[in-house]
Amino acid sequence: MHKPGPDKVAQLRPQPRVLSRQEHNISRENINANALKVLHRLRNAGFDGYLVGGSVRDMLLGREPKDFDVVTNARPEQVRELFRNSHLIGRRFRLVHVRFGQEVIEVSTFRTAHHIADGEGHVVDGTIVRDNVYGTIDDDVWRRDLSVNALFYNIKDFTVIDYVGGLQDIQAGRIRLIGDPEQRYIEDPVRLLRVVRFAVKLGFRIDPATEAPIRGFTELLRKIPPARLFEETLKLFLGGYALQTFEQLRHYNLFAELFPQTEVVLTEEEGGFPHMLLVHALQDTDSRLAAGKPVTPGYLIAALLWMPMQAICREQVSNGMAEMDAVHFASDVVISKQIADIALPRQFTKTAREIWQLQLRLRKIQGKHPLRLLEHPRFRAAYDFLLLRAKAGENVTELAEWWTAFQQEHPVQTEQHRNKPTEGQGRRRRRRR
Repeated sequence: MHKPGPDKVAQLRPQPRVLSRQEHNISRENINANALKVLHRLRNAGFDGYLVGGSVRDMLLGREPKDFDVVTNARPEQVRELFRNSHLIGRRFRLVHVRFGQEVIEVSTFRTAHHIADGEGHVVDGTIVRDNVYGTIDDDVWRRDLSVNALFYNIKDFTVIDYVGGLQDIQAGRIRLIGDPEQRYIEDPVRLLRVVRFAVKLGFRIDPATEAPIRGFTELLRKIPPARLFEETLKLFLGGYALQTFEQLRHYNLFAELFPQTEVVLTEEEGGFPHMLLVHALQDTDSRLAAGKPVTPGYLIAALLWMPMQAICREQVSNGMAEMDAVHFASDVVISKQIADIALPRQFTKTAREIWQLQLRLRKIQGKHPLRLLEHPRFRAAYDFLLLRAKAGENVTELAEWWTAFQQEHPVQTEQHRNKPTEGQGRRRRRRR
């Protein structure tokens, strides 16, 4: 079938729906002050500037937005010149981070289709590997993935601009890909994960046409660099909806692509304590985030890979290997296999290893060993993991109760330990919504 050329495609695009200031509920009082500074400086320099994405969506939903992303017709180098407190980042998708203390406002330039020669777009087997072909707002919107994330707030006249029916999808509680779903998944397979993540986060249903190809396209995730999948995994499980996200990932056969070793154990022992351990771990993660408490990726990794690690460990012990040696061996095997799929940073895998090893050391409750163990920097994480195992039905309930009582008897040592810095403390990574 003959496909229309780019000029014809532009003619077929519908005119945007524009909501005046009186027709929407977004107020500048709800917009981050630093985002407003960026928007106004761009405008004063003669450039267009819009809020786009999650902040616009959340404000329309009456929710408190977290990230304020800006899009403009200024090139990244021009944005960099306007803001001394900024730096260029990215290769696949070049953009600018404008920093105000610990806060970052992300500024990107309008992109256009990849058939345009004047740029740095690069596609291999249908997948976008570099995306720096600049265009206009009319071009940019059609490249975005989800309609609910493709709404623009114009600082010039305070209007909301909707090219792709995002307003209707918000009202209908619907997650829908812009354009042909199969083509969009091939362009960027991470969209498979994003569709699920936003459906869970917003409590929306997935549009049937967007949902239909998912299970048949899961293997496309193997084309994504493991480092990028780690960032996406953090968003999936540290967004406050870890348990629901896990269940939906399994429903669409996506979890097996991210954690294949864990999926094997879950499938073999469905309904038993392996499944419940992960359920409780993800519930605890959601509860801690809701309470404003820190969650370390290392602890989450320990929970996600505990089951395959234990399976290998049991096999080695049955073959005569000492239990601690078996834990070390199993940890090496499981982590080395996992990082081929998701590039888990060493600082986090080290934490997971220590939590696993401490499960054996927690059995030693004679003499001075318990007091010394209280001083271990990973004691609290290991103790919490022991409680998790007990809650999931493992035969460690008495041991968990013993350690709970022991800490109550030695509150000074316990409090001193809690005041020690832990993994990742003080480091906060900005995650795109």
